[in-house]
Amino acid sequence: MKALYPAFERMLPVIMVIFLILGSIQAAAALHLSLASIRHFMEWCAPAYPVLAAGGAILTLAGLWFENRAERLARKGLRRRRGWMMDVLARLTNRSALEEMMAREQKETIIDAEELAANLRARVIGQDQVCEDIAAQLRRRLALHIRGKPVGIFLLAGPPGTGKTYLAKQLARQLDRPLLSFDMTQMSSPHAATQLFGSPKGYVGSDTYGKLTGGLKEKPDAVVLLDEIEKAHPDVFKKFLTAWNDGHVTEASTGQHISTVRSIFILTSNIATDALSDIADRLADEPDKMRAESVEALRQAGFAPEVLNRLDRIFVFRPLEGLDIARVSALEIEAMIDSYGLKVETGGIDPSLLFQVMRRQDRIGPAASARDLARSIEDMISDSLITARQQGAKLVRIVSNEDGVVAEIANDSEAQKARIIQ
Repeated sequence: MKALYPAFERMLPVIMVIFLILGSIQAAAALHLSLASIRHFMEWCAPAYPVLAAGGAILTLAGLWFENRAERLARKGLRRRRGWMMDVLARLTNRSALEEMMAREQKETIIDAEELAANLRARVIGQDQVCEDIAAQLRRRLALHIRGKPVGIFLLAGPPGTGKTYLAKQLARQLDRPLLSFDMTQMSSPHAATQLFGSPKGYVGSDTYGKLTGGLKEKPDAVVLLDEIEKAHPDVFKKFLTAWNDGHVTEASTGQHISTVRSIFILTSNIATDALSDIADRLADEPDKMRAESVEALRQAGFAPEVLNRLDRIFVFRPLEGLDIARVSALEIEAMIDSYGLKVETGGIDPSLLFQVMRRQDRIGPAASARDLARSIEDMISDSLITARQQGAKLVRIVSNEDGVVAEIANDSEAQKARIIQ
């Protein structure tokens, strides 16, 4: 019986025509119309035949064009064919918005590397080359339709305070992906793996998922940040090898395999910074050779060889120099003041303060951190910031004088005039 269904569907147009003819004959009989009257009516309508024929041909061609286009879009997954009856999605939700989300999910695999790099450069100070390289890498890797491993496994190496962690966070924001961040300094014991991958049955905590496995189960397209990866215990490293090599992690409490093929893994490290900086300076135009020497430098510094073999790329962050130090310091001060519910007046940070920071950086070297500077300034101006907020101020300026660093209340109207003049 099922074999007759396709033939029956093909015959439906002929059956419809037969029923239409029979219906017309029945209607004529009910109205007592004679053949002569029907012939007279047909002759009266004769001048309209060409117009009706042309209209029918246009409608037929339009229908064929729409049907072919709908079929092509349906095959691509960009459109679902609509029926005459209301779909349950149209009744219970916004179907068109859902279809747009499906189409966007398929199109997001192609990203604009130049736009991504520009957005990262605007936020990550002094690491333009790293921003451009990682954007290009992600564009190529996201375009792959078949992958048996994560989108990317990238190591960000370099001195502390140069923006490695910040770049990972900005990458997640620019790609509109969730961020799963883990401080690997807390994973220095052999039992720390249970925090990430869950506990086996019968052990404490086996009724809940690990932080990494549970996070990836809910957010498979996350950016996974493993901060200061070299400080993790080797047993923790081993757990990650299947995630990077086989494209899944195993939840210990259930034995379930959780896919990692849509995830991006970002590892940061502070080891071998001097050797890596030298390699980056010498081989800036030879990326393959720079990668080989960087891997060797990290191996000699004690980095786990099995992890190095699974890295897709190593990006070396350069120490901040010149005005980049002032830029980062100004941003840290602004963020600190924002945490008090206040804003910095336009041009409200004393340039002599930033100049002192640059001199301090040159004197101490990479050990000096903009975060440390922001904390030391906060200790000096926190009381004045609290007082300014209690007085209802919205804008402050940071002034360096003989008595130290002071936060002064800025006049809103004066600030607005200054902005207008500029």
